[in-house]
Amino acid sequence: MDRREFINKTGWTFVGLAATGSLLQGCPPKSKEAKKTLPSSHNLKLYWGDIHNHCNLTYGHGDMRDAFEAAREQLDFVSVTPHAMWEDIPGRNDLRLQWVVDYHTKAFDALRAGKWDEYVKMTSGYNKENEFLTFLSYECHDMAHGDHVALLYDVNGTMAEPSNAMELKARLKGQKAFVTPHHMGYQTGFRGYNWKSFQEDGQTPFVEMYSRHGLAESDDGDYNYLHDMGPRQWEGTVLYGLEQGHKFGIIGSTDQHAGYPGSYGDGRVMALAPSLKRDDIWNALQNRNVGCATGDKIKIDFRINDAIMGEVIRGNSRRIYLNVEGENSVDYVDIIKNGKCIARMNGPLIPTVPKEDPVRCKIKVEFGWNREEEYVHWNGRLSIDKGIINRITPCFRGAAYTSPQPGEKAFKTRVNRVLSSSEKETILDVYSTKNPNTMTPTVQGVILDVTMPKAGNLTSDFNGKKITHSIGELLQGSKSHFMIGWLSEAILFGRAIPENAFQVEHYMEDTVAEREIDYYYVRVRQKNQQWAWSSPIWVEKR
Repeated sequence: MDRREFINKTGWTFVGLAATGSLLQGCPPKSKEAKKTLPSSHNLKLYWGDIHNHCNLTYGHGDMRDAFEAAREQLDFVSVTPHAMWEDIPGRNDLRLQWVVDYHTKAFDALRAGKWDEYVKMTSGYNKENEFLTFLSYECHDMAHGDHVALLYDVNGTMAEPSNAMELKARLKGQKAFVTPHHMGYQTGFRGYNWKSFQEDGQTPFVEMYSRHGLAESDDGDYNYLHDMGPRQWEGTVLYGLEQGHKFGIIGSTDQHAGYPGSYGDGRVMALAPSLKRDDIWNALQNRNVGCATGDKIKIDFRINDAIMGEVIRGNSRRIYLNVEGENSVDYVDIIKNGKCIARMNGPLIPTVPKEDPVRCKIKVEFGWNREEEYVHWNGRLSIDKGIINRITPCFRGAAYTSPQPGEKAFKTRVNRVLSSSEKETILDVYSTKNPNTMTPTVQGVILDVTMPKAGNLTSDFNGKKITHSIGELLQGSKSHFMIGWLSEAILFGRAIPENAFQVEHYMEDTVAEREIDYYYVRVRQKNQQWAWSSPIWVEKR
């Protein structure tokens, strides 16, 4: 399929330097032509985790055991993080801020009075090699240098006792531990990141760019900082750091405070590794072979010559290969070079219904929108009558807490679960509550990746109500249903998204070395406002 035919059949458009590239749809990956031009494949897999989140172990909501149970439902690796220290906490001589001091120091004291031992024991108990990996971590607040999380390799590790983030790095020097800044875009001197503190020494191979606090790619764009810690500013952002010449990977984690690691939409880290072994995941983190996602598990295969994301190579001819598989309709895919967008691939405004039958598509089914405060318990099944379910991806959320305040009523975490799955059905047990406002969703969902004839039916059978739609109907658009009438809880059958709207493969060559070391990275935006980013690849001028 040539470029013009591809655009006509899918609705994708290409702008910028991409106009001089070659679409791989016109260059089949197994062809002789492809073998001459494509970077080599590294045969790595994508694994998903959350290595910075909180529960009631210190200040937060939700039981620690429920947090691990929730993580197992939709993550491959996790660390549940206790808050541990804050030496330069403001307010010791300010009655207005005395509650801040008491609130934090009480939790720090409890951690040292026995909760750390409880935490180590449970973390070790949930660790299962090749199945579900757990890591220890702890957080150090720091007004001057920015907040950092220490992540430990040893599942039976101990906690250092530094006075600030820089001393934390010094204490962990030589140990298998990472020290990672997060919510970077806050004002420097007020727990925002200070790039003067960055050292490319192996202790900080990546930074946390996205969490519930917002997005610190730059000082504008989606996901503004709205916490009472203040707005975001340019000097703490990832692009600012890259423009200073620093090399680091990019990750997301939730920084969630309600005992729900991996809470959908709040931030996740992707790791490129050969297996789910502890050493392989650790090495992926160490080597910056990582990426960032807000929620959807968007797959990014990004290579320049023979390098994958996080690596440094040398050469003036840069063969760029990109394959993206989204979980929803892709809005656009950008290739960024030195802070500029050099190529944009725009997805279709409305997905084009493919002529072939059967068709592979992705359908998100969501549960929620109830008006009352009480949780609605959804117990039932989604099933198909023809074709197969290739994969089921949960999109489960925890309660919408970033920083619980004194006096808030604690609550028990409702763990959402996929009870079983097969090629024909999945049985779910999930809980939804009302959306607290029109900007904060609390709905639960799953994505069904199916291959089905258009006449095949998808049926939901929950809480005594059965609803059926054909794939042909859903390819035309979404369908919603109240369960017991207007203003009650509802179920949404999302539009069936065909491959031509959630997947794109692209090849191009860049022969212009702008700097002694150029950096490139990829970012993907879906129509449902879910994002993903690769870590950069750096190319030195020959």
